[in-house]
Amino acid sequence: MPHGFSLTTKPTRFMFFTGKGGVGKTTISCAVAIALADQGKKVLLVSTDPASNLDEMLSTKLDNSARPVANVTNLFALNIDPESAADEYRQRVLEQMDDAATDLERSTVKEQLSGACTTEIAAFDEFAGLLTGESVAYDHVIFDTAPTGHTLRLLSLPKAWTGFLEDNDRGASCLGPHSGLKIQEDRFQAAFKSLVDANLTSIVLVTRPESAAIREAARTSEELGKLGLGNLRIVINGVFKASDQTDGVARSFQEQGELALAQMPEALKALPQDKIPLKTFDMVGLGALRRVLNPEPDVSPPAKLVGADALVSAPNLAKLVTSIAEVGHALIMVMGKGGVGKTTIASAIAVGLVERGHSVHLTTTDPAAHVTSTLQGDVPGLIVDRIDPKAETQRYIDRIMATRGAKLDAESLALLREDLESPCTEEVAVFHAFSRVVAEARSSFVVLDTAPTGHTLLLLDATGAYHRQVTKDALPSSKGRMVTPLMRLQDPQYSKVIIVTLPETTPVSEAASLQDDLRRAKIEPYAWIVNRSLIGSHTHDPILAARLPGELAQIKRVNTGLAKRLFLVPWQETTPVGHEALRRMADG
Repeated sequence: MPHGFSLTTKPTRFMFFTGKGGVGKTTISCAVAIALADQGKKVLLVSTDPASNLDEMLSTKLDNSARPVANVTNLFALNIDPESAADEYRQRVLEQMDDAATDLERSTVKEQLSGACTTEIAAFDEFAGLLTGESVAYDHVIFDTAPTGHTLRLLSLPKAWTGFLEDNDRGASCLGPHSGLKIQEDRFQAAFKSLVDANLTSIVLVTRPESAAIREAARTSEELGKLGLGNLRIVINGVFKASDQTDGVARSFQEQGELALAQMPEALKALPQDKIPLKTFDMVGLGALRRVLNPEPDVSPPAKLVGADALVSAPNLAKLVTSIAEVGHALIMVMGKGGVGKTTIASAIAVGLVERGHSVHLTTTDPAAHVTSTLQGDVPGLIVDRIDPKAETQRYIDRIMATRGAKLDAESLALLREDLESPCTEEVAVFHAFSRVVAEARSSFVVLDTAPTGHTLLLLDATGAYHRQVTKDALPSSKGRMVTPLMRLQDPQYSKVIIVTLPETTPVSEAASLQDDLRRAKIEPYAWIVNRSLIGSHTHDPILAARLPGELAQIKRVNTGLAKRLFLVPWQETTPVGHEALRRMADG
């Protein structure tokens, strides 16, 4: 048991771990869950991330039901699987319908429950149940959540749906017929009550000593405050101190972290805080997870690097940008687990294409986007924006009201307006905006910095659902001329999907799972980028050097069994922000 780690010495019943992708939410939530179980507490560990890797971390096959974790007495775990939850949710809604309901009415409800937003609501329904009585058998329930944007959406749903149901006593939504929703309203109110109770629930912001991660933690803190959730704590993961100041790489590594922490907003500094030192080992398996909360660095003698020289000479980002530029136009989708550097890579590719004489549109689907802070200024020839969910939702509502609303009587118009005020409307609006961006690449370069994996897969699910509906409804004579967004993503001449990962076990495993999901949708990745590699840096710091054999093993794994094309981006001694730094990355 780590002495003084507040989350294990003074735990609340519910704990949410959230933060920017890649900061270590899953690692720390697992470590805390194991520590509490080892104290004799009965603990349930829950993942709300559609791209969860909890199975790999715990070496236990998980599903939608709580399963005992092998070799940890008192610990149980489950993944809230969105698709399984959606199937069960649809069945419950249909069972609640009146026996007198006609086949047409049941068919209509099935159609209402077929969208991506229903999948999100169903996952939320599972989550709400755990907060409102379905977890009474456990002393502690720990939620390992999806990256920030997705989690903010999840935590906002109790308030959003409660307000919607209070003001809408007619019609239906993607929750199902309104007449059967009163039980849902009570459930949402109870879930929200649990969330705001500081004696019951802690929300743990996990960050690293990195500017982007800290900015996102600060933004998350503000957003949670607006939702009435003030019971926050912070964990700073991966704190590093060089043992030899003559090692330039180690000194720079330490200085970047110290500068980021010094610039942390006062509101975050004021929160109860725990720090975890940078570890030399992969955080996978029970043995490693039991060592995570140890307050001392864990150093072991580094193994000899065999085969590193060949990988150091792997193609760099400049060669990738040049190969894409030769095409003349394309949609470049940069994808991967949160925290692997997608935004930096997407920005560098966009700047590199501009440097090669092309006009480029750089945009993002990430609710926690920070493209502008990465660029730090205008770049001639580069259009930069983001798919803003709130702005897109209003644009979508205005368009629907102007087209469909003009033909309706007053009562039908009121029903339409109420339906469009549903929180699910945002998902539909974002999909329409995404489709517009995809279409732009017919004649230009569009670089799309996507949201972390789980959120992006939900968006691709919506794209697939739209494709199936359109092809189902299309006349036979029109099918040869029809092109949907999914068909453009499946066209390797039109779209270039770039998977970004880090040279670590978990990011590579999650990237491999993402590639499997893409291939099931008949989307073939163009290339992989392994980002922030210390291989070839010549560091002799004991902690950094001890990490190198693990890095090398993961790069070989990508190169020999996963990527059709591998590009390697070395760790940068200065944070790659601003036009010049990004240009240097893209020009080699």
